[in-house]
Amino acid sequence: MMQIEIGRRKIGLNFLAEGIAEVMIWAPFACKVMLIADHLPVPLDMEQLERGYWYMRTDQMKVGDSYAFEILKAGGHGKDGVSRLVRNDPAALYFRDGLGGRGTAFDPGAFEWSDRNWKGIPRKDYIVYELHVGTFSPGGDFKGIQTKLDYLVSLGITAVEIMPVAQFPGERNWGYDGVYPFAVQNSYGGPEDLQRLVDACHTRGLAVILDVVYNHMGPECNYFGDFGPYFTDKYLTPWGKAINFDDAGCDGVRNYFIENALMWFRDFHIDALRLDAVHAIKDFSAVHILIAIRSYTEQLAVKTGRQYQLFAELDLNDNRYINPVQVNGYGMDGQWVDEFHHALRVAAGQPKEGYYSDFNGVEHLAKSYAHAYVYDGQYSPHRDKTFGAPAAGNPGEQFTVFSQNHDQIGNRMLGERSSRLVSGEMLKLLAGAVFCSPFIPLIFMGEEYGEEHPFMFFISHSDPGLIEAVRKGRKAEFAAFHQSREAPDPQDEKTFISSRLDWAAVTGLKQQQLLNYYRALIVLRKTHPVLSSLDRIQLKATALPEQNCLVLKRWNDSVQVMALMNFSDSGQVFRLSPRHDWETLVDSSAEVWGGYGHTVNQVSADGSISVKAESLLILAAKHV
Repeated sequence: MMQIEIGRRKIGLNFLAEGIAEVMIWAPFACKVMLIADHLPVPLDMEQLERGYWYMRTDQMKVGDSYAFEILKAGGHGKDGVSRLVRNDPAALYFRDGLGGRGTAFDPGAFEWSDRNWKGIPRKDYIVYELHVGTFSPGGDFKGIQTKLDYLVSLGITAVEIMPVAQFPGERNWGYDGVYPFAVQNSYGGPEDLQRLVDACHTRGLAVILDVVYNHMGPECNYFGDFGPYFTDKYLTPWGKAINFDDAGCDGVRNYFIENALMWFRDFHIDALRLDAVHAIKDFSAVHILIAIRSYTEQLAVKTGRQYQLFAELDLNDNRYINPVQVNGYGMDGQWVDEFHHALRVAAGQPKEGYYSDFNGVEHLAKSYAHAYVYDGQYSPHRDKTFGAPAAGNPGEQFTVFSQNHDQIGNRMLGERSSRLVSGEMLKLLAGAVFCSPFIPLIFMGEEYGEEHPFMFFISHSDPGLIEAVRKGRKAEFAAFHQSREAPDPQDEKTFISSRLDWAAVTGLKQQQLLNYYRALIVLRKTHPVLSSLDRIQLKATALPEQNCLVLKRWNDSVQVMALMNFSDSGQVFRLSPRHDWETLVDSSAEVWGGYGHTVNQVSADGSISVKAESLLILAAKHV
């Protein structure tokens, strides 16, 4: 059986010293495996090892060579009852010609890194900017991102989150239909360009988060089932068969995904992984696959001296996922919190349709500020069940919050961003609500200047049946939102092109005002002793439902901060303690941010203060 080595990748095709290639493949369904390549005069036989592994060393492969495997399987319809299949390497790192071609031999160890002194940044200091490679820049690739890194630094970002880059069919996809988890999308520039991007990020002090998908694999060009039991019939996910983490033959599958996580950290210097929809990972093993990934990640961190983070996307409100393994948790470092978003959007006027129907606005937003989860043991009408458990003892730095992200925009039929749904004043209030929280803030690309182009769901499959199935699936998805119009065709290239950022718009006056507002919020978040502390204890959130307002109070031993949020369409009066000498830190309605005017709000002698419609006022005073 293959033993995982922390210091190097074992599966797939890897280059050793002196031009030797080592090849290891897990194919328990095969009775014979051969390495094939156009430049090889004959296929090269591989040696059969225990537990379904096949192995060889050869000096006949070099970087850039195309290769695949010829697999012989007993019980087929071919000659002598044996079927012969040509299949790509499940652990290939690169497909130069896309999934229509063969794998491309690549050596990740050949890259010369300049980030040797980089150790990562503390999780509490993450200010995350989520982006999609194909639509972020005009070039739609890693090089395009690199040209914008100085812009992100000037904005105040500390961590860039990249949506999945695992090889998918065609050139257009969100990335969650990736088929080869180890391969870096060729249309984005491939693996070496990703290494260059990460190196450039670290040079500028930016951490890199990479989205990975361990709950399913895309259907098109997926031939993993010809190698071994990668999938199980025991469970179903929303996207088809579950990956086999606990059924017969699962050891090779578990090793495969552990190796994948280690590769991103070790060979691509990624700082954090965001694991997509971990609630769809089905595993009743004694050691859950997330715990195993956590264990090996910790071993790698000891070896390299770097910090690595594991974030989970989770739809269960179950803090076992983010609790330490030592207290029977799964050991994830943190999670994305959709419920904060849902409550915030309902407070801002989002119609209570679909999953928004569970949220009542400012009251649930106040609860999320204090408890992260809104549903932590209450009956959920939308789910028709009692849902969640308290996140007691989990610090604020374990939760990431946002006013919009790729899912919440793309889950809308037309992919409208907040800039198309609410006023400019409300945009500033939404941003302030996120940055005043005791959680990690996340911005979705273009949000900071009010990008108006949509972000819609798009694909570039080649299978007509699959294309039609996706179209029907999108239509069914919007049934819960009572949409009467037709969803844009995800296969149409126009859907993809219309989702690109409009960088030319950034120079506009209102865009610059909003951009400067975001910069000011981020500076305040980084420098203020209260707001820079992700303390959930010294916090009180009070909802004022009749006014559609919320008061968020945070403090330390010497300073208190009061964030007054008016989600209503008219001015509202808040009452504060007149004993304090309040200083205005941010007034979102100020003229400098394109607001109503230059008048500065003042606390009256009786402690009352007026906050304009759809506005945020952040005040500070000594804590007594």
